[in-house]
Parts: sequence; C-alpha cells; structure tokens
Amino acid sequence: MSTEENRAIARRIFKEVINGRNLNVLKELIAPDYAFYGPEGHTLNGIEGFKQLISQPHAAFPDFLITAEDMVAEGDKVVCRFSTKGTQKGMLGSIPATNKQIRNRGILIYRIVNGKVAEHWEILDMLSAMQQLGVFPSPGNAKK
Repeated sequence: MSTEENRAIARRIFKEVINGRNLNVLKELIAPDYAFYGPEGHTLNGIEGFKQLISQPHAAFPDFLITAEDMVAEGDKVVCRFSTKGTQKGMLGSIPATNKQIRNRGILIYRIVNGKVAEHWEILDMLSAMQQLGVFPSPGNAKK
C-alpha cells in the first residue's frame, strides 16, 4: 500500500466510523488481529476491541466529532495529530453527565497491513478533558 492509500484508510476511519458511526465498514478497515495500545498499558484486541474503544466517547458524548489536524505517513505507519469535541450527556467511566462541551487533543499512530489497521497507539490529553468537565481544577481556578 502507498502512503497516500494508508492516509485514506485513516481518513475513512475518522469520517465513516468515528464521526459517521458506521460500524459496518470495520471489517474493511480493521484487521481481525487488530491491537490497540493506550496509556498505562491499556490494550484492546480485534474488531470488537475497536468497537469498545469508540463506544465510550460515543456514549458519553453523543455529538462527539474528531478532526485530523495533521496527518503524516511513512512506510506502513500513519501518524495523526487530532482534535475532538463533544458535549458530555452520558457517563464517562464513573463521571456522570455534566452537559459541558469539551475540546481535546491527541496523537495516534496506525500501522496498516494489507489495507487494514493492524496496530494502533494513542495518547490523549486527559488532564485537560477532566479540567474542562470540572473533575480536576484548572490551573487558573485552583484554590491557593
């Protein structure tokens, strides 16, 4: 696969699966042995693992959207700096709905094999998200 084809796969995941909520295309885009590696050793596997990964933001933020800010590809890897936004209307882990809109940023790496994402690493700015939800104080609002 060319780097442009690999970028197109990443863009399809953003547009069709995450923003469009079309899980029917996952078999076209995600390898059966897909592996996700998140912070602190968090892992998920297979197409069901990918569904689990995106189900939490979709449940907590029904208007959740992701935007690719920068996308770079080399060899079998695609790196994307992205932003997200959404209004928390549902549970986020143990955090009840706040009805607050947040914006977040992150970086992900997809390794693409035979036209499908085989591995996925991701880092999100969770501190900023928790501050925007009011779970942790923002630096300007911290008590002295």
